[in-house]
Order: sequence, then structure tokens, then C-alpha cells
Amino acid sequence: MEFSIKSGSPNKQRSACVVVGIFESRKLSLPAELIDNASAGYISNILRCGDMDGRIGSTLTLYNVPGTLCDRVLLVGLGKEKDYREAEFCKAIRASIQTLNGLEVNEAVLFLTESSVKQRFGPDSVWRIRQATLIAQEVVYCFDCHKSGNDESRRRTPGRKLDKLTFAVERRNELAVAEAALAQGKAIAEGVTFACDLGNQPANVCTPDYLAATAQRMAAELKLECEVLGRKEMEKLGMHALLAVAKGSRQEPHFIVLRYQGGKAFDAPLVLIGKGVTFDSGGISLKPAAKMDEMKYDMCGAAAVLGTLQATVRMALPINLVVLIPASENLPGGAATRPGDIVTSLSGQSIEILNTDAEGRLLLCDALTYAERLKPDAVIDIATLTGACVVALGHLASGLFANNNALAKELLQAGEIAQDRIWRLPLWDEYGEGLKSNFADMANVGEREGGAITAASFLSRFAGNYPWAHLDIAGTAWKSGKHKSATGRPVALLCHHILHRVKQLKIS
Repeated sequence: MEFSIKSGSPNKQRSACVVVGIFESRKLSLPAELIDNASAGYISNILRCGDMDGRIGSTLTLYNVPGTLCDRVLLVGLGKEKDYREAEFCKAIRASIQTLNGLEVNEAVLFLTESSVKQRFGPDSVWRIRQATLIAQEVVYCFDCHKSGNDESRRRTPGRKLDKLTFAVERRNELAVAEAALAQGKAIAEGVTFACDLGNQPANVCTPDYLAATAQRMAAELKLECEVLGRKEMEKLGMHALLAVAKGSRQEPHFIVLRYQGGKAFDAPLVLIGKGVTFDSGGISLKPAAKMDEMKYDMCGAAAVLGTLQATVRMALPINLVVLIPASENLPGGAATRPGDIVTSLSGQSIEILNTDAEGRLLLCDALTYAERLKPDAVIDIATLTGACVVALGHLASGLFANNNALAKELLQAGEIAQDRIWRLPLWDEYGEGLKSNFADMANVGEREGGAITAASFLSRFAGNYPWAHLDIAGTAWKSGKHKSATGRPVALLCHHILHRVKQLKIS
């Protein structure tokens, strides 16, 4: 989608559609009031008839409004003015884009970005523009590259696709700040789209080789350093936990390392680790057949860190960032790892594999050990790790675990600002008791209860020498059902966290 910024009166916009807000109960926002004045009370008269009351997310399309130069005026409900906060703004933007995308329009001017939002970190207009860009791109996103037929036959929404959106700002002296916010929003939105596209690819396309080739293409395009370790290199290093996951598959595993040097030469890097299981059957501990097709999404952690890296480079942020992706399939086979097998991780600690469907932590533990040699400022791993996290938090929030309170607080607040929310769960020593093994240093699973926490407890044993956080995105990385698709989460959260790290975003 093409985005732009404009300052001007809504009634003077030559556009297919102008979008303005209405508060409860039928209170006009300033842009709506300007159109109402220009049209001799046309909007007020319609509202008095009861066609719209300003309820949050409600919409009403008006045609040929007197005193305006646009074809349509779209009224969008903003809810109660005293309660107009981040969530309400996002709902109103989403409703606007969904309605526009269903109309016979390909461009519009959005005046909702002029309306101030209560309780916001940093300059209000910056957040509004950045967030509106992210939501607009998300709403119009469609992954259809494997469908036959022309573009129109493949559209999920009726009508001509909205492909140009202009955000309005109230004053001309806001234009420069808004343009900068738009540039950030576009970079993050493109990173989210990249992660969605990668996550939505079927497992017969998105293999470990495909992930490695994608990383290499990204490195060439963005001028990054890229290293891809194969089976022999990993065996030489001692990554036997990671390799145990790959034994049942014909696909070769890879350990992908991407480096962005945006900061000073000797600045310690932020390290992002993304779980890259391109298909997870559960291995010998085979999963149930229902929804197993969705296990192509088990590489959404890898997709997220690649999308975050792309956005970081596009924004030219002054940070040193390293992305690590352990990539493998997890399939049954004659050579596959069996329940009860014991392997030695890169850290030297031995692991009894009681359940081969708890494979993500085996990849991640070797990646976490590898990260230590990078002398990181902090390490964040992102993984579709446990169904237990979905049971605990549903599909609204990702799970957060951390060994550092400052890092955890920054991530929580970045999630609130990005509207990509996470929730911190405990990481008490007592949870690790269930990982004891009679035959190895630890087992890879504990009891069923508290499964997301015991998984994080397992990972913490490999991340004791640096600030570390673990994001369990099993409930948020994709949507099921009619709107099945990767979500691109938590790219927005991670990008906002990085913006804070480089002092371009204030977090209280």
C-alpha cells in the first residue's frame, strides 16, 4: 500500500473518500465538524435521524455530501470521548480500513489521525501515524501467491482493493514529524508483512534450505553479514541437541547467523533468536492429525526475527543486531530421535529426550549457548514453543519469561505501545524441579501442569550469563479458521523495543 501525509481541511480534499470520526453520543470530531459546517449541517441532520450514534467501530458511508470535493465521506464511531485511548483508536482505524477495502475505492484521506489519544507515551501524533500504518497494512494483507486466476478472483474482500492512503495531521508544522513516523511505520509494516509471507508458505516450500536462502538474499540486499552452518559444522561445534531434532527428516538442518552493524564497532549486540522448525509433526511422539497442517507455522519465530531485522535496517537504527535461526524439520523416520535418547548440548549439559514433540527447546538451547560467544548486551528468543502457553493466555497475549527485570519491563511497555501485548509469567526455581532426570543432567519435559513455565525453565539453564527474555508466541503467531494466516507478531513489539534501545522511543 502507498502511504502519504497531508495537512488541510477535510471539506477541501479531492478524494474518493474522506474519513472522519464521530464520538458518542453523536458528538462530532473537529474534522467532522468542519465538513458539517461546510455542508450546512448535513452530517448533523443525518445523525439526528439515528443512522449513527458514534459507537466504537461503527461506520456510515455518505455520498455527494454538499460543500465537499470528495465522492464519499465515511463516518467512523470513536466511542466515548473520555474513554478514547489506544485500543479505541486502533478499533476505529481497523473499522475504517475494513470498510474502505470493501468499497469501490482505491484511495482515501484519513482524518482519524488528527484526533488526540489519551495516555500515550511520547509525541501523540507519532504514535497515531505509526500505528495507523501498521493496522492498515495488516487489514489489506492477503497471501494468495499459490492461487490460480487473476488478481481480482483471488481477493478476499469484494470491490477494488484500497492501495493508497493519506493520513491527515492538524497543523503544517507537524508534517516533518509525521513523515518520520510514517517512515518508521512503513518499515515495521513491511517487516510484519515479510514475516507473514514467510510464515504462510507451505512446508514443502519453506524448508530449512529456503530459510537459509532467504537469509542469504536478505544479506545481499541489505548489505549484512550472513553465515549458514550445515550439519558437519554443527557436529564439529557440538550442537547435538539441535541435530537430534533433524535426524528424522531428509531436509538438511541449518544454523543461520545474520549480523547488522548499525552501532559503534565495539557496542555489544542485541541478539534475537527465532525458532525455525519449518514443519513439526512431533517426531516419534506424533501429534494428533487435527490441525497438523498449522505446524508449518512452527517457524514463525524465525520469520519474526527476520522481519524485525529487515525493519531495523530499513530504519537505519544505530544498533548492532545479530539474528540466530536454528532451522530444521521435526519428522518421524528410521533415523529419528526416540523418547529416552540422551544427547549432549553445545553447553556440555546432557539432556534426556522424553518427548520428541518438545523439540523447540532443543534447538533453542544450542542457539542460546552459541549466543554467549557474541558477548551480547541482551538476548531475546522468540518461539512457538508450547500449547500450554495458549491454554494460559489464549490468543491475545504472548508469554514473557525473563531473568532480568529491567529487560522484562521494557518489553512489556514496548508491547503496550505497539498494541502487540505480552504477559510475564514466573520463572521460579521450583518449576525446574520437574526437569530432573535419573540418567542425564535434565529431561526435556516436566509434568503437564505449568508446561510453558517448565519449558522456559529449561531454556533458562542455557541463558544464565547475560540478560535474557523468552517470548512464547504459540498463541499469537497465527490465526486459525476462516481467517487462517500468520500474524507477523511480535515484529511490531520487537521493533518498538529496539526503537527504545536507540532512544527513538520513550518508555516510562
